[in-house]
Amino acid sequence: MNVLIAGGGGREHAIGHKVNQSSKLDKLFFMPGNAGTAALGVNLNGNPEKFEDVKQHLLKHDIDMLVVGPEAPLVAGIADFIANDEELKHVMVIGPKKAAARLEGSKDFAKQFMNRHNIPTAAHQTFGSGDYDKAVDFLKTLKPPYVLKADGLAAGKGVLIINGFEKACNELKEMLAGKFGEASGSVVIEEFLTGIELSVFVLTDGKDYVLLPEAKDYKRIKEGDKGLNTGGMGAVSPVAFADSTFMKKVKSRIIEPTLTGLVKDKMPYTGFIFFGLMNVNGDPYVIEYNVRMGDPETEAVLPRLKGDLLELFEGAAKGDLVRCKYSHNSDYAVTVMLVSKGYPEAYEKGKEITGLSEAAKKHLVFHAGTKESNGKVVSNGGRVIAVTGMAGSLDDAISCTYDGVARVEFEGVTYRTDIGRDLR
Repeated sequence: MNVLIAGGGGREHAIGHKVNQSSKLDKLFFMPGNAGTAALGVNLNGNPEKFEDVKQHLLKHDIDMLVVGPEAPLVAGIADFIANDEELKHVMVIGPKKAAARLEGSKDFAKQFMNRHNIPTAAHQTFGSGDYDKAVDFLKTLKPPYVLKADGLAAGKGVLIINGFEKACNELKEMLAGKFGEASGSVVIEEFLTGIELSVFVLTDGKDYVLLPEAKDYKRIKEGDKGLNTGGMGAVSPVAFADSTFMKKVKSRIIEPTLTGLVKDKMPYTGFIFFGLMNVNGDPYVIEYNVRMGDPETEAVLPRLKGDLLELFEGAAKGDLVRCKYSHNSDYAVTVMLVSKGYPEAYEKGKEITGLSEAAKKHLVFHAGTKESNGKVVSNGGRVIAVTGMAGSLDDAISCTYDGVARVEFEGVTYRTDIGRDLR
């Protein structure tokens, strides 16, 4: 089977790393990929959001399966494009069509879906550009901190949690005026939930599903979850507080009603569903849906997978996931993200990265924002390298990971030193 993985980050490198182990794989391609994925397969030029670019490569390289890593092509309708094209409709796509991708593409749509199918989530209301006064009135009914969410995709930066009422009003005004472009043309304001956050993932064919290992990610740039939100500074899997009692609630109250709701709403679904959850006194609430795997959670979750990921993908695409065998090991996986100085604000690219081969001897090293330049690997993004270590205990996994982190160097390298330590 020839497989194309769309995307160029750590998530796609981690997916490719696992797919590359499959006996079903013939050739592996990435679009656009990075310096790390080039060691697993062939990187192709192009933008996954430009569907004609995708079509050209699917036909030229006789691709049997497209695995869509990031959300933007899914929200834009890449799965629909392939299904409706006579030359492409044989290609299996891991990722939902546009209608279902709205679960991530519109936070208001997701909230309405949850309300319709009795899936627990925070109290909320949505306001447009002409509703500022009504939005302020709603803010007055809430207790701080205040949660403001851009309705559309905002590259992981469209959620603000604000303590002061006046500041919340000012930020709301800026969002409705276009702070996040079209994404914040509407803003969802919701009740702040107090609890512990975690991420739960399933792969589904629309009827059946496999439950992947859960993870906890760390979004803030600084230790102690302080500073600006980022795309993710690290992740840990498993999460001790997600015990069997809690996960039974997740299955019965959230996962299964979501899949039932998709069927009732006539939205066929193939691919991953990422449930961003809050554990509130032992009860799960949905903070958000994503229609793909998380990053950097993928770099901690997939290394724990036993068996053939490509076989699972094929089962999902053909609607017979129930026949596929699946299990994961009990080891802890800890992922730490190395980022460019200044991230998530302005940062420089093109910094030479050393120590990668040394780190890879005992650790998993996933490239998130890299490229090859004159025979060297250099930084090419805000998040640059993800290092994952695994061990039988959380403490040992943390030590293993930071041993690997210490071996990778580039000018201005920045990372959090506390990933996983709050879970001990």
